[in-house]
Amino acid sequence: MLGVTPAMADCQIADAKLEEAILQRPELRGVANRQTVRDLRNLRDAAITLWSYGRYDDCERLLGNIRELLAGPPMDSLGGNDEDGAEKQMSAREPKTQRGAVQGRRADKDAKPLINIDELAPGLRADQIIGAEVRSADDKIVGEVRNVVFGTKDRRDYAIVASGGFFTPGKDSIVVPIRYLKVSQERDSFFLPMPEAKVKTVPHMPDQDYKWLSDEAWRTRNDALFVGRP
Repeated sequence: MLGVTPAMADCQIADAKLEEAILQRPELRGVANRQTVRDLRNLRDAAITLWSYGRYDDCERLLGNIRELLAGPPMDSLGGNDEDGAEKQMSAREPKTQRGAVQGRRADKDAKPLINIDELAPGLRADQIIGAEVRSADDKIVGEVRNVVFGTKDRRDYAIVASGGFFTPGKDSIVVPIRYLKVSQERDSFFLPMPEAKVKTVPHMPDQDYKWLSDEAWRTRNDALFVGRP
């Protein structure tokens, strides 16, 4: 063959049929395998990232691993039993900047004023919001944006902010109305309209649970926590 056609080079993530497998296999929908499903979805998300950078071969290799894991024995029976090695590997996913760390520059004399997010011109893309650090009004890290929710019927959009530092799978999040966020002029940090101590009073929701979207009373109570803050 003289070359690879674009169709062959483009990693077809949907072909892995991960979500179909989850629906069709009762054991994957069980409580005991929630972490397994999260891990598989994380691998799928990593494949999407590779694809977005044009790393189609690497993307396809990762999809091959996903297919093998789905077709093979239970994932909890795989891997080594070196606990020290596992702990060392897992430590690599821990955030290096933890919640409450003070590394901000808001107290500097030359600190530029924050911008209300609805006053930005041009506006922000979703990929500029997801993964960005979120700080309190007193400039302490409280988490990062895990996801965004746009287009609710009442036109209230939300940032899902993973608490406890930078996002670690399985942690709970707070639901922040986007219109109350401020952003640094460098567009690399978002700020909540409340100090860190008040952030701790905001109710948490599981990262993957969006039932609150249909609970108007809960959203009204939650949104009121962010109104009128400095």
